Amino acid sequence: MLGPVALRNRVIKAATWEGMAPGGLVSDELIEYHLAVARGGVGMTTVAYLAVAPEGRTERDQIHWRPEALPGLRRLTEAVHAAGAKVSAQIGHAGPVSDASSTGLGTLAPSRSFNPLGMRFNRAATRADVDRITRQHAEAARMAVDVGFDCVEVHLGHNYFASSFLAPDLNRRRDEFGGSLFNRAKVARGVVAAVRAAVGDQAAVIAKLNMEDGARTGIRLAESLQTARWLSDDGCLDALELTAGSSLRDPMFLFKGGAPVREFAAAMHSPIMRAGLRLVGKRFLKAYPYAPLYFLEQAKRFQEVVNIPLILLGGVVDRAGMDTAMGEGFGYVAMARALLREPDLVNRIAADASTPSLCIHCNRCMPTIYTGTRCPERPAA
Repeated sequence: MLGPVALRNRVIKAATWEGMAPGGLVSDELIEYHLAVARGGVGMTTVAYLAVAPEGRTERDQIHWRPEALPGLRRLTEAVHAAGAKVSAQIGHAGPVSDASSTGLGTLAPSRSFNPLGMRFNRAATRADVDRITRQHAEAARMAVDVGFDCVEVHLGHNYFASSFLAPDLNRRRDEFGGSLFNRAKVARGVVAAVRAAVGDQAAVIAKLNMEDGARTGIRLAESLQTARWLSDDGCLDALELTAGSSLRDPMFLFKGGAPVREFAAAMHSPIMRAGLRLVGKRFLKAYPYAPLYFLEQAKRFQEVVNIPLILLGGVVDRAGMDTAMGEGFGYVAMARALLREPDLVNRIAADASTPSLCIHCNRCMPTIYTGTRCPERPAA
């Protein structure tokens, strides 16, 4: 059981933005994307990334919660349920990771700062902004339950809005939301509490939390451990998914493996961004060596401070890795890139425990988010 929700197994399709929502609405392609992994055997698939506010999108063709989006989201949840799986809605506000040049709206951050994605400045969020965005998380969670989602995943990672408040180098405030970690964690804790109050026991509530940003001046492990302890003690979460890396400063820290600089540059709509990536892309998109279960040792530290199940993400690709994770005490495992290559991998592992993953961790799937997320190594249907 994941809170009030019974899953058929402990494998979760991790949130990866699908890039299949033209006009910010569910497409047939998006439904088929999640149907493929549902039919392929996962216990639950996660729809990403569903913004709680228009300016909280990372780019214009991204779903944000509003009445027009609800019929399509209901079609999606009904399709996944018919395939035997559960479905989670990842909700959040992109904050300084939003691209104003795409959305046409301003961007928010804890403190005024330059936004390299939109080539303009982020506005410092006011108390009214924090209150509004917290309320919008609750409203989004309620809508998610109403259209059939079994779980709500609150995005507290990768320097999105709540995560950026946690980051000491992004949060230079001197008010109740700045300074001490206790103050910097108020946004994350308040959002999670509001979501739980909105859904009650009608859905599971989980959060995706950064263990560290990968930047010397960003969130570090010791602070994240304390934040996780507070989130656990608050009693609003059914599980915690552990992640790492900053979409602003070091996105490859999360993924490990190849750094597809050339492919990312080619995918950029903006000539300035294309030129910038070709020039300095190797400094921004760093290549980190891949190893199975590459977050395992860091994630085990969190078992010492929380009393809720943990979801292990990062390098889970086969039965041996799953068994290791469960043997180490994790409640669930999350998979992403391996399922892009083989949506039916879980079923195949269930039939033959020795089944290997074909994913080569080249990360060339990452630039495809702008045209429909897919594995370039997978033959076209």
